[in-house]
Amino acid sequence: MENLNKTTRRQFIKVAGLSGSGLFLASFVPLQNIFANPGEDPKIFAPSVYLKIDSNGIVTIIFHRSELGQGVKTALPMLVAEELEVDWDKIVIEQSDADAKYGNQTTGGSTSIRVNWEPLRVAGATARVMLITAAASKWNISPENCYAENGFVINKLNNQKFSYGALVEDASKLPVPKNVKLKDPKDFKLIGKRIHRVDTPDKIYGKAKFGIDIVIPGVYYAAVSRCSTFGGSVKSFDATKAKSLPGVIDVVRISNGVAVIADSTWHAFNGRDALEVIWDLGPNANVNTEDIRNELIRQSKTEGFEFEGRGNVNKDIEKGEKAIEATYEVPFITHAPLEPMNCIAKVENGNAELWVGSQTPQDARSSVARVLGMNEANVTVHITLMGGGFGRRLVNDFAVEAAEISKVSGKPIKLTWTREEDMKFSFYRPPSMHVLKGSVTENGTPLKFSHHVIAPSIIQMRFYRELPPKDYDIKEGTVDLQYNIPNMSIRGTTIETHVPISWLRSVYHTQNPFAVESFIDEMAYAANKDPYEFRRDMLPDDSRLKNVLNVAAEKSGWGKALPKSKGMGIAISECYESYSAQVAEVTVENNKIKVDRFVVVIDCGIVVNPDLVESQMQGAIAFGLSAALKGEITIKNGGVEQSNFDDYQILTYNEMPVVDVHYIQNNYKVGGVGEVGIAACAPALCNAIFAATGKRVRRLPVRLSAT
Repeated sequence: MENLNKTTRRQFIKVAGLSGSGLFLASFVPLQNIFANPGEDPKIFAPSVYLKIDSNGIVTIIFHRSELGQGVKTALPMLVAEELEVDWDKIVIEQSDADAKYGNQTTGGSTSIRVNWEPLRVAGATARVMLITAAASKWNISPENCYAENGFVINKLNNQKFSYGALVEDASKLPVPKNVKLKDPKDFKLIGKRIHRVDTPDKIYGKAKFGIDIVIPGVYYAAVSRCSTFGGSVKSFDATKAKSLPGVIDVVRISNGVAVIADSTWHAFNGRDALEVIWDLGPNANVNTEDIRNELIRQSKTEGFEFEGRGNVNKDIEKGEKAIEATYEVPFITHAPLEPMNCIAKVENGNAELWVGSQTPQDARSSVARVLGMNEANVTVHITLMGGGFGRRLVNDFAVEAAEISKVSGKPIKLTWTREEDMKFSFYRPPSMHVLKGSVTENGTPLKFSHHVIAPSIIQMRFYRELPPKDYDIKEGTVDLQYNIPNMSIRGTTIETHVPISWLRSVYHTQNPFAVESFIDEMAYAANKDPYEFRRDMLPDDSRLKNVLNVAAEKSGWGKALPKSKGMGIAISECYESYSAQVAEVTVENNKIKVDRFVVVIDCGIVVNPDLVESQMQGAIAFGLSAALKGEITIKNGGVEQSNFDDYQILTYNEMPVVDVHYIQNNYKVGGVGEVGIAACAPALCNAIFAATGKRVRRLPVRLSAT
């Protein structure tokens, strides 16, 4: 597998323009937009969005999203190659730049496969149809007498064949067909197979170039001093000591701090530490975690806005009805990707060029253009490999910083954050509080369920705009519950916080299902029902959610006898058009928790690559357990207290449980995967802890005491 990440956009255009015999195809691109020079020789094409084939038979698939460890650089090209009928081992995958012609390039919300499932397959199928048509014309036969296989078009009548390369010139003269027929899933050759990830070999052998590895000629290095308090600003600064240090080139003021420019990252860090800055700490200098928590508590006593309701949850308690209520809480947490934020920016002559690991490269482009006051067309963004993201790289503050420094200094700049900066100046998953009430009848039937979620709204705070209450994003994972409970009410209240918040892997599904599925467990015990059976009996018989629940119970050996110190917990979730059930098995001795095993079942519709589904589920459990057992960002004097992995810990190798992944095989519409495994993780864990200890965990991260 050849990797062409080093090919620049300019080189690509130059080669394509001079080749004179290349076939470029894009899904949903009108014919008049494909030709570089309409009315002239149609052998010359403009670069397309998804696919190109040259006269040497080289098939290049354009990867237009971001690879941050989830495997889409393998999965998306599989969609094209499947329909194109090309030898997977002979294709080239090329990373695109940020460009509006690709549509939405955001990598997040488990959308990469869901959004591109049809467009990429159409691109491959369109190319295949055109190549078959070109071959049929050469043989003077009907296209129905031809078929494509492994990069060749074969004549059914005499087994003669043309390579794709030999057909490029003729195919490029044909009109691009519309409404091409896609394969029936039963005919898939690649989709559904365990195809090894294309980026793994280079990562294993140290050849992969992440953003932090990239260097361009003449680049200088920068580090930024920022106010420790969110909302603070620079009053004044003295750069005398910093400028006296070896390697320091310059010190410049930018919108959110002071930047030191040096001949190496290390010298930039040293210079930054030597700066003498007087800060205006702003209005939030006295805000602490407890202040934010007190606001959550205060708002929890309000009525909130009803998102969804049926029956009457407020009617009087009936004879034999058992009522229960509980309050659940989750804290701020952060993404903590292994690779810190970094960006190279080169701003000169009214143009800006960036090399950055971004989950929203088009936003990086527009944000830089806006801040620098230039046309977006003058900003080029090259997408690099990323050492994790989990949503952090949806926000491009670090790219804007690098561009600002480059413009002010007049130099190409490589900005690198430290781990401490990643912890203290990030965008965090918001905290939330959940007030739940429910009841069961004397015979154990669920009767009432109400949930009031109180949390900051990411959309409101990120985009500085009010949302109609019915559209609050805080309701994710609380509404549309499939449980058959006759009286139900789901309500929400938003609060504001000075702490910058943003999307984190699974967004509100990292917290709302924790409250919902833990409380459903409480209802099960109040009803004297088995937690699995209690859920099963509330779900419709034809429910995909019920199916994954049943499979999880079966695969985990639910109901088996366990030693006194062990417990099993179960939870389900529906999100990103997929369904999952998880069973956690834990051992708790002397209030120390050992997670022994997680059984994960997912129904994500058609599975593109089982290897990727399994690895994403395993990673989701590691991420989810880290958050549930250890993750907490606390605020003191307006800023984040945590600074590194010593005080913001993640799961270690020896703490990682066995993760047993099962996927449901069907032909339903393809659903999300990358974020689906998070939602049920925390409640399954905490329900297992209760089963082992009788102690109900209602506040994360998990802290057990002897009482």
